[in-house]
Amino acid sequence: MSAVPADAAGVASPCIDVCRMDEATGWCEGCLRTIDEIAAWSRLDDTQRLQVWSRLDERRVVWDARVRPGR
Repeated sequence: MSAVPADAAGVASPCIDVCRMDEATGWCEGCLRTIDEIAAWSRLDDTQRLQVWSRLDERRVVWDARVRPGR
């Protein structure tokens, strides 16, 4: 798993202010979270936030293969 940023409140959000949902995957094009993960983020504890972060690493591989085929 890649390094997970932390802030004063604990595990930081992966949001990078590119907020567009990809229709095919259901993931945000910026942070790769689902709309449900984004909506729940403020209510998740650090353990649950880390679980979301771990899924993002897997999604990044899929996303990169989709948007950058052959790379």
